[in-house]
Amino acid sequence: MPSFIPELVLVRKTALEYPLGSELKERFEARGIKLILYEDRIPALHRQTFREGYLAAKRVMVLSVWRQGEFQTCKPSAHYQLPLVSGCPGLCEYCYLNTNLGRRPYVKVNVNVKDVLGRAEEYVRRRKPEATIFEGAATSDPVAVEHWTGSLRNAVEFFAALDGAKFRFVTKFTDVDGLTAIEHGGKTEIRFSINCTSIIDEYETGVPRLKSRLTAARKCAGAGYPVGFLIAPIFAFEGWREKYGQMLRLVREYLPEKTPVFFELITHRFTTRSKKIIRQAYPDSSVPMEETERSFKYGQFGCGKYVYPGVVLKELKEFFLNEIERLFPGAKILYFV
Repeated sequence: MPSFIPELVLVRKTALEYPLGSELKERFEARGIKLILYEDRIPALHRQTFREGYLAAKRVMVLSVWRQGEFQTCKPSAHYQLPLVSGCPGLCEYCYLNTNLGRRPYVKVNVNVKDVLGRAEEYVRRRKPEATIFEGAATSDPVAVEHWTGSLRNAVEFFAALDGAKFRFVTKFTDVDGLTAIEHGGKTEIRFSINCTSIIDEYETGVPRLKSRLTAARKCAGAGYPVGFLIAPIFAFEGWREKYGQMLRLVREYLPEKTPVFFELITHRFTTRSKKIIRQAYPDSSVPMEETERSFKYGQFGCGKYVYPGVVLKELKEFFLNEIERLFPGAKILYFV
C-alpha cells in the first residue's frame, strides 16, 4: 500500500507527452481516482474556509512539467535543490512548507525527470573538479510518492554513475524497499526526519511513527546507504532533555553498533506568515509561537524569523552535542541552527 493515495489528480496536458505522465494517468484511472486535465494554470479548489481548502489540497496530486529554469540553491543542506517533487501529504502542524506553499499545498510531481537530471549534470560539469551536492527534499517529502513516481530510484541510479555528483534527501515516510536493491555507489545519503515521541504525537499527523522511521533507516543502512538523522524542529519545552534523551537512545537501539551515522540539528523557528497560516489551517494547534519568547533574526532570503534566544540555543546545542558524542562516538554533526 503506497503512503499517499490522492483523492484527486490534476494533470497538466503537456505532462501526458512524457512516459511517466501517461503511465500515472493510466494507473490512477485504473484505481478510480478522479482526474482533471488543465492547460497552464492549476485549477483552484473552492472551499468555504481556509482550513477546508488547505486540507483538501493536501489530498491532491498535480502532474506537472518542470519548466527547465535554473535550480534553486539549498544551504546548508546542499548546493542545489533537485526539483522532482514539491509538497507533502503529511499534516505536521509546525512545518516550514506552510510558508512556501501557503493555502494550496498540493503534492506536485514533475514528470520530465530526464530533463531535471540532465540539467543536474550540467551543474556538475560547471563545478568540476569540486563535487556538487543535490537535495531532493528541500520543499517536499519525495518518499511519500515514490511508490507512484519512481523518481528517487531514477535519481539514485543516475547519480551513482555520474562522477562529481552526490545526492541526498530527507523523509518521514518509510516506503524505502524500492531503493534498497539498486546501485547507489554510496553517493546518495538518506536522512530520516525524527523528533521525540511527545512532539510527534502532538503535532505530526499522517506520517509514520518514530519506530517505523527507525526501522526504515535500519533497512537503508543495511543496504549500504550513508544514513543520517535530521532532528527537527527541536523544541525547548518542559522536560525536553528527558524526551530527547529517550529519542536518541532509541535511535542507538535500532541501529547496528558500527553503523556510520550523521546528524543535522534544526531548532524551531517561525515567521509571521507561517504563524498566520498555521493558525488558519490548525486553529486548535498548540505549536508555541509567542514572539515575546523569541529573538528576531533575518534568514537566508531576507525573511525575518523568530528563533529561540541565545541562552536557550546554547543549552540545546550543548545537550545534543554531548549526548550524540556519548551515544554515537565519532558521529558527524553537520550543523546546528
